[in-house]
Amino acid sequence: MTQDMTIRQLQEQIRRTDHHPEAKERYFYKLIEEIGELAEVVRKQSRLQRGESIKGTIEEELYDVLYYVAALANVYDIDLQECLELKEQINKVKWNK
Repeated sequence: MTQDMTIRQLQEQIRRTDHHPEAKERYFYKLIEEIGELAEVVRKQSRLQRGESIKGTIEEELYDVLYYVAALANVYDIDLQECLELKEQINKVKWNK
């Protein structure tokens, strides 16, 4: 189900399972919390090792940050795939790519 999932598909899955527009502040605070947790595991260099649990790793916290970015985007009806494409156009000009 998650193999080769696009950003848009992730957003749609989160919208189906966790969409509470009235909770935009909660999603934002959770995002900030997850960024803090990401900072901690990056400092510790805690990486996922083959055969081990993802718990407490950079990989886990990156997913959590991505999750709350998508949930917050859903609250504001923002298509992250479209944002990616629009921002990449700007970056190509800005950074001469």
